[in-house]
Amino acid sequence: MDRAEKYDVLVLGGGTAGKLAAWTMAEEGRRTAVIERKYVGGACPNIACLPSKNVIYSAKIASLAARHREFGIETGPIAVDMKQVYARKREMVDGIVKVHLDKYHASGAEIINGEGAFVAPRTIQITMSDGGERMLTAGRIFVNVGTHATIPGIPGLREAKPMTHVEALDLQRRPEHLIVLGAGYVGLELGQALRRLGSRVTMIERGPRIASNEDPDVAQAILELFQDEDIDVCLGTQVLNVSGDSGHHVSLQLQSRDGTRTLEGTDILVAVGRIPNTAGIGLEEAGIEVTGSGHIRVNDRLETTASNVWAMGECAGSPYFTHVSEDDFTIIRENLNGGNRSTANRLVPYCVFIDPELARVGLNESQARERGIPYRVASVPVDSGWRPWTISEKRGFMKTLIDTSSDRILGFTAFGPEAGELMGTVQLAMLAGLPYTMLRDTMFAHPTMTEGLKALFMGAPRQVEKDAAQFQQAHRSD
Repeated sequence: MDRAEKYDVLVLGGGTAGKLAAWTMAEEGRRTAVIERKYVGGACPNIACLPSKNVIYSAKIASLAARHREFGIETGPIAVDMKQVYARKREMVDGIVKVHLDKYHASGAEIINGEGAFVAPRTIQITMSDGGERMLTAGRIFVNVGTHATIPGIPGLREAKPMTHVEALDLQRRPEHLIVLGAGYVGLELGQALRRLGSRVTMIERGPRIASNEDPDVAQAILELFQDEDIDVCLGTQVLNVSGDSGHHVSLQLQSRDGTRTLEGTDILVAVGRIPNTAGIGLEEAGIEVTGSGHIRVNDRLETTASNVWAMGECAGSPYFTHVSEDDFTIIRENLNGGNRSTANRLVPYCVFIDPELARVGLNESQARERGIPYRVASVPVDSGWRPWTISEKRGFMKTLIDTSSDRILGFTAFGPEAGELMGTVQLAMLAGLPYTMLRDTMFAHPTMTEGLKALFMGAPRQVEKDAAQFQQAHRSD
C-alpha cells in the first residue's frame, strides 16, 4: 500500500452523519476526504426527506385550493402543473446542494466523486466518476453508505421498471393510475401526495393494516382518511405477478382471502422497505463484520469490529431517520473527545408527513403490552383545543401513555395538524423527566395546537385509579 495517499480521516458516504464528520474533522485541522458516488449531502436533501416534503407541500396546496369555497374564496378553474411541481422541488434541491458545497469549501474537507471499496484495513480504492483510480488510507474511517429501496422478487416486477421514491420525486407528469406496493411511511406519504395532485391511487398491503408499526386505532384513523380521499387500500393482499411497463400500462395479479383478481394501472411505486448499501464495498477486506440483515455490526458507541472504523446512520442499523444519523455522529464526536455517549435507550421521535401529520415519541400501546410495561392511557380528539377549529383541520386525535406507578410519560402519539411540533414539546418533557402534570398545569398560549396538550393530560387517570386503568388495559382490544 505504498502508493496509497495518506489522510487523517476518510468518510465513505457523504450522508447526514458523514458530512458532519467531514466538516468537523476538517475544521479541527485534520486532512479529511469524503468519498461520495453521487449525491452531495446524501439522500436526505437530494432524493428523500426534503424533496418529498417539498412535493407533499405542493399537494397540500392543491388540497386547500380544491377546498377554496370552504374558506370563502372564489376562484377560477384550478389545474396542477406537474412540471412546475418538479421545478419548485429542483430549485430547492439545487439551493441546498450549494449550501453543502459552500460548507465543504469553508471547512477544508475534500469531496471525491466516485465508488469506494475497502482493499485493506483502513484503505479504500476509489473508482473515480470521471475516470481513473485513487487509493487512500487514513488513521480514522467513518462509514455512512446508507440504504436503497427494495424491489421484491415478484415475477415480472423488476422487468416492469417500477418507480421507487427516487423516480416518483422526479415526475413531471401525473400518473393516471398509480399502484403503490406497501403501506408503510413512504407509501403513505407519496400515495396521498400523488392522489391530491390528481392521480387515481391504489395501495396494496400484504399485512392486515396500514402503518403496521402503529397502534390499531392510529392505523384505522389513517385508513379512514385515505378512504375519504378516494384512495383504494387493499389490505391482506399479495401480488402474484406483474406484467407491462410502468409509466404506460401495468397489470398485477392479486390474491387475497376473497380470491384472485387482476388490477390494471399505469404506474407502479414500490415502497416495501430498504436494504443496506454494504454489499460489494470490501468490508471483509477491512475486518468489518456485518449482521444477518446486512447492516454493519457496531456496538453502542458505533464502533465496528475494525479498529478506528465507525459506522453511522442506516448502514449501521440505526433507525432510518435523518435526525438519528445526526445523533450518531454526535455520539462518536463526544466519545472521541472523552465522553461516554451511547445509542442505548435513545428517545427517538419521528413524524410521517401525511396530511394531517402522524408523530410519535416513546412507547405506543402495542409496544408497552409486548414489553409487559403497565401504563395509564389518555386520548382526546385534536379538536379538544380551539386551534383546529380556526383552521378547519379537526381530523385526528392525541394519545399518551403514563407509567402506572409514577407520573412519568412513557409515550405520545399525535395524528393531526402540526403533530410534529406538538411532539417536540412532549419529547422535551420526557427527556427532562418531568411528570405529565407539568404539561397538564402549564399555561400555553391561546389559540395554539400546543394548548391542546392540556386537555390530553387532564384526561390522564390519576394514580389512585391505576387498578381500574390496568383492568381497562388488560381488556383493550386490538
